[in-house]
Amino acid sequence: MEHLKNSGLRRPFHVPYPLSSSALPGFNGDVTKEEKTTAALFLDLTDDYLDGGYRKHREPYECTGDPPTGTSGAFFSESGEKTPGAPESAATADTAPENAVPAEDEDSLEKVAEDIGHCTRCGLCKTRTNTVPGEGVPRPLVMVIGEGPGADEDATGRPFVGRAGQLLDRMLDSRGKIGLSRTRNCYIANVVKCRPPGNRNPQPDEIIACVPFLARQITILKPTVILALGNTAAKTLLDNTEGITRLRGLFTVFSGPLFMSGKTEIPLLPTFHPSALLRDQSLKTPVWEDLKTLRAKLCELNRRYAAEMANIPL
Repeated sequence: MEHLKNSGLRRPFHVPYPLSSSALPGFNGDVTKEEKTTAALFLDLTDDYLDGGYRKHREPYECTGDPPTGTSGAFFSESGEKTPGAPESAATADTAPENAVPAEDEDSLEKVAEDIGHCTRCGLCKTRTNTVPGEGVPRPLVMVIGEGPGADEDATGRPFVGRAGQLLDRMLDSRGKIGLSRTRNCYIANVVKCRPPGNRNPQPDEIIACVPFLARQITILKPTVILALGNTAAKTLLDNTEGITRLRGLFTVFSGPLFMSGKTEIPLLPTFHPSALLRDQSLKTPVWEDLKTLRAKLCELNRRYAAEMANIPL
């Protein structure tokens, strides 16, 4: 909560729940169903950040069709039932808002990377050298999510290539005992895609601006498991403000509240960020225990991985 108080953000209003069209000026005008859904999710996420940092559970929003030309009516419906006068037509691509998540069959990692490269949603765009979308395989066993790029990543446009990244690569493989790699079965990304100056923690407004890109990546990649590195990644992905020391080593479920269409259920394991291990060698033991927990879950969920690990003792 303290980091929110110091962020300069102020709570201008409280978004009511369940969110109704009357709470949002403009929802009764010529607003497409994609715009309605995106606005609702954005306001919910913003409200949660400003209201103690807890992500509240909400049922998925369902918005009905676009309003007809020259008419005004409330077509926003949480039940998904069509209100009188709501047509069946869907929004066209050129009317989609900036933060809207494209339909799954229209989106791609290349498109996400292109959009990140042009992004000016927060002040980090003014200080970056390169954006850092992420890298790895397109259907990963594990999606590794860190906090944000550092100096080496900003210079190269690649995630986790500095000292912490080299340690992460060693952690994921662990001399074959964990058997993970960004070139074979992992995808590595960060919550924010531009380097915060001085490697400071990302600010709440920067996370809010950048998190739709992460949501699109998760939707496209469909990882078997998510490995969250450090406080920022764990707190962003989970409805929890506990520190990483309490969260680490315990599997929970990422259910996809980050501007994602529909609901997903992905096992998520938090652990310490590799940079923390560089500062404190004593963290290597708990991280190794977390990696063994990760291996056990992957063996449970993926037969091919289980077969590869069957004759490799821990």
